[in-house]
Amino acid sequence: MSKFAGLLIDFERRNVTKNISISDVRRLSKEGRLQEALQILGITESSIDSSYAYVCLLQGCIKKKALAEGRLIHGHINGTGFMLDRLIGNALITLYVKCGNLVDACRVFNQMSERDVCSWTVMISAYAKNGFPQEALVLFHQMRRTGIEANQFTFASVLPACASLGSLEVGIEIHEAIRRSGFQSDGFVANALVDMYAKCGSIENARNVFDKISEPDKVSWTTMVAGYVQAGKLHEAVEVFQQIPRKDVFSSTAMISGYAQNGFVDEALKLFEEMPQRDVALWNAMIAGLAQSGHGEEALRIFQEMQLAGVRPNSKTFASVLPACGNVAALKQGMEIHGGLIRSGLESAVIVASALVDMYAKCGDIDKARELFDRMGQRDILSWTVMIAAYAQNGCGMHALRLFQQMQLEGAKPDSKTFASVLPACANLAALEQGMEIHEKVIRSGVESDFVVVNALIDMYGKCGCINKARGLFDKMHQRDVVSWTAIIASYAMHGYGDEALTLFEEMKHSGVSPNHVTLVCVLSACCHAGLVEDAYRYFNHISAFYHITPTMEHYSCMVDVLGRAGRLDEAHNFINQMPITPNADVWSCLLGACRIYNNIELGECVAKHLFQLNPKNAAPYVLLSNMYAEAGKWDDVEMVRQMMRDRGVIKTPGCSWIEVNKQVYAFLVRDKSNPQMERIYTELERLSQEMKVAGYVPDTKFVLNDVEEEQKEQILFHHSEKLAIAFGLLNTVPGTTLRVIKNLRICGDCHSAIKFISRIAEREIIVRDANRYHHFKAGQCSCGDYW
Repeated sequence: MSKFAGLLIDFERRNVTKNISISDVRRLSKEGRLQEALQILGITESSIDSSYAYVCLLQGCIKKKALAEGRLIHGHINGTGFMLDRLIGNALITLYVKCGNLVDACRVFNQMSERDVCSWTVMISAYAKNGFPQEALVLFHQMRRTGIEANQFTFASVLPACASLGSLEVGIEIHEAIRRSGFQSDGFVANALVDMYAKCGSIENARNVFDKISEPDKVSWTTMVAGYVQAGKLHEAVEVFQQIPRKDVFSSTAMISGYAQNGFVDEALKLFEEMPQRDVALWNAMIAGLAQSGHGEEALRIFQEMQLAGVRPNSKTFASVLPACGNVAALKQGMEIHGGLIRSGLESAVIVASALVDMYAKCGDIDKARELFDRMGQRDILSWTVMIAAYAQNGCGMHALRLFQQMQLEGAKPDSKTFASVLPACANLAALEQGMEIHEKVIRSGVESDFVVVNALIDMYGKCGCINKARGLFDKMHQRDVVSWTAIIASYAMHGYGDEALTLFEEMKHSGVSPNHVTLVCVLSACCHAGLVEDAYRYFNHISAFYHITPTMEHYSCMVDVLGRAGRLDEAHNFINQMPITPNADVWSCLLGACRIYNNIELGECVAKHLFQLNPKNAAPYVLLSNMYAEAGKWDDVEMVRQMMRDRGVIKTPGCSWIEVNKQVYAFLVRDKSNPQMERIYTELERLSQEMKVAGYVPDTKFVLNDVEEEQKEQILFHHSEKLAIAFGLLNTVPGTTLRVIKNLRICGDCHSAIKFISRIAEREIIVRDANRYHHFKAGQCSCGDYW
């Protein structure tokens, strides 16, 4: 039994007079001298005095965050049968919340027979601050239904919940309630409103509230700067920052983050160097901003400078510098930092462990990432999200979806970032059914208006072939950032709707949103798939002239692809030779692919040599060159290329196709026999073959790259992976169901022709996403117009 517990027992046995000095109890409790307060405290005949004494003791526990002592007092109250009145209840709730025990706070709240605005506000604030924004909003609405009016502290507590959820509509409703209550001029409420509007993507409303604050404090200024930074409006952020009468470390930290995240590294470093005092938060902002803007090496340099300056890194520092290691694939430095974390005992901190998982995954060691994830003693929603994202970003979509299910089975509740991380897995697998199921969960979670989530949904529906659903979500957005516009433009581009993509791009510019380098890649891609060569040239020339962006290798690759697909091979070759930067394998591969389409063996041989030198282990150029030789009947040259592959240990990537049926993704390889239904699949293909030939289909055996008899070539053609996946889909879905297939390689001409016939015979829409683009087959036609 502790000394404190003994004092409580002694307190019950003592016969203290009614004249006990409650003021002494209050004084000692305020000073944190809890044991002495208990020594002079007795049960009086006045319940008011005793209630007041208990509250004084509990306030002392709150001040010291003395959870153990507070529990003993709570137990004593229950043991004496004392009524849990409003004052004691509020004190207990506050104690448990301050000590991070939300479960006991909720239990006390539910036991209270009488609650005032303080009771409700403490609980609303607790939910909002502890990652339960939806629960905070539910409690707020419950409070209003009971007839209790919110005060300024209630409003300031519930608005961050709207901000966390991106619930702009709810935030506007609460703002209206604030106007009616007369609290709009309160500093805490005004700052919370600015923050809510900014985080919900309504920066104009945020500025309107800010401009009405008569005397903005440092929180007001910092919130407005951070809001503009988040909205991507750096110019406006700088204007506000320059108006701050007394710049402090908080506003400077927000501005440094803004500069760094938007690529203005020199400006960020200049402001950073000008700061007379740099706390750990400022160093963290500089490191995080550099890491997030793709300047990983500079982030690592600042981290080393921080250590030399004698500033001790905290968990947030490591959570910022480890992603920098991942972004530049600096595995060695990441492992060194990991070693330091083990020695310092910080490795087990959840935020640090999550950053380690992310670092190893981005460095390509997905197995090590999973090992660390499995070793985590405690996982928060960030941990789950990082591991799901790691799988999704490393081409392990099915693992990502399985982990998402496991997370929910273990009771973890996905947030907006989790949804935004798992949706790309659905997109990459064209797993529409699972994507739609996740969309329903997004709606139930109340985060359907979150910018990042909506952008991920647009991308998912676009990549699953549902361009209308993607457009519907885009049109409903109140505010759109560059990612929103880029996602919808990319959706139209990949489906071959070049004119629509370019129209959207023009609308984007008129809306005042500036494109980034990814947007311009999507625009050039739209020109490529639609054969819009002159438009592509025009937009390419605008990249640096109008948008002040230095063209990247991706932009040059797109232009080569545009010219190559249009058959302008010599022009594409000359374009490469005139590039101001050394062309990489992607650029040359685009030209080699075009040589394969137009069977230009002479240029293809020249291009292939460049690729063999750049990446001798990559099978793609060997296969393309071999295919060209095979199509021309040059079997000796085919064998020469294959021998070269054997000598160099190059392994060809097998053709693989995926199809989702009943929320499960199935994979098929060429001549696959692993599926239990394979006998039925081949029977179905044989039936289709007979009907197709009657309808006029003639197998194009030139796509069989083996020197064998014609009959055997036909058999080989019908064993291609996309045909197996389609047959499986026909057998396992009801008539009229759209089939969605993904293939890891470019669809061959024979399969393209065959699927057109199948779509007409089976009366199905079949959507195939190959390595280049989307093909919508319907009623014997393909959306690509045979241009791919």
